[in-house]
Amino acid sequence: MTIFIFILIFLTIDYYFFQGVLVASKGWNPPWKSLIRYGFWIPTLLTILALFWWTFDDPYRYSSNFRNWIITGIVATYFSKIVGILFLFIDDLQRGVRWVISLFQKNSSGSSAGEVITRSEFLSKTALIAASVPLGAFAYGIISGAHDYRIRKVAIKLPNLPKAFDGIKIAQLSDIHSGSFWNKTAVKGGVEMVLNEKPDAVFFTGDLVNNESSEVKEYMDVFNKLRAPLGVFSITGNHDYGDYKSWASKEAKQQNFKDLVTAHKELGFDLLLNEKRFLELGGEKLAILGVENWGTRFSKHGILEKAYPGTEEAAVKLLLSHDPTHWDAQVRPTYKDIDVMFAGHTHGTQFGVNIGDFTWTPVQHVYRQWGGLYQEDSQYLYVNRGFGYLGYPGRVGMPPEITIFELKRAV
Repeated sequence: MTIFIFILIFLTIDYYFFQGVLVASKGWNPPWKSLIRYGFWIPTLLTILALFWWTFDDPYRYSSNFRNWIITGIVATYFSKIVGILFLFIDDLQRGVRWVISLFQKNSSGSSAGEVITRSEFLSKTALIAASVPLGAFAYGIISGAHDYRIRKVAIKLPNLPKAFDGIKIAQLSDIHSGSFWNKTAVKGGVEMVLNEKPDAVFFTGDLVNNESSEVKEYMDVFNKLRAPLGVFSITGNHDYGDYKSWASKEAKQQNFKDLVTAHKELGFDLLLNEKRFLELGGEKLAILGVENWGTRFSKHGILEKAYPGTEEAAVKLLLSHDPTHWDAQVRPTYKDIDVMFAGHTHGTQFGVNIGDFTWTPVQHVYRQWGGLYQEDSQYLYVNRGFGYLGYPGRVGMPPEITIFELKRAV
């Protein structure tokens, strides 16, 4: 039944938008007129076929990339049409008002006017142009935005930072989502950008894959290049547990996570599963705590009370925790001596508007801390906007991020 509801919704959108296409193309040459009028329905047919495929087949038998492209195609097409429909609705609204007014008017012969008022060719063409804007943005976000890696440099001053660690450089990556990548060369370029910064340590804050550990196999030879003198430390994110896929058995799902843990080791990542590590320089120590995913909206595998013991005497504590909601929910209220938490998860919704100092993204209405550096009293949280992408294989106004931190002693 659900599939027929979706088909009805899509056909309604298509029929309404098609009325504007008919008006806008009425003065075109016959070949072009036929091309757009018949070609208009090809995406509709493909969408219906995709809905039947998704409903009656097992889409997870196919690659996540294939699924992503289908979803993206449908969303981009119909979102763009809805934008165009807004202009057609304005046209219909003014036509309706004019028609109602005409009912109360008399023409020269004394009969009631009430004539059908034709659609505005100008607004119909405007609707087509308006629909092409988001469609073009979707395309641009895939072609140019998906791998337009940006380096963000952040300095954090900590009063208790040991002298030996003054000026330490840490690179953070998050949300790789290797199952979504479609341009391996570009991904290699992103990793090279990290290495060119010559970080002392690298933090990866979760979501290596979308659902299955096998997704990372093709990119093992890319991410195993990540190296740093003090180590590469990683944690798991909500997607790393396979929670968004139907598994043949509980054992199969558990094996998938075991394989993911193995993948981290083969990459040379020191995976922290509710654990701690210490960095030592010049006889001084700095504590790194890493927890499994813990979020207020998603899975709660993280056990900070398990990772914390033994770090009490460390002058500085750095926490890797995938979901930024963990900071307000547990970290700040209970662990006030954790100096910095490094998170990801939000992706900045892979969409944003940046004009001067103004930034807007839909995710800011869902997450209090969604991207960048936050401070409460003497504690810091940094939310990385993500290295990869999920679902939509691109980014618009929210480029993929490589964060380079420099920890400094507060004077």
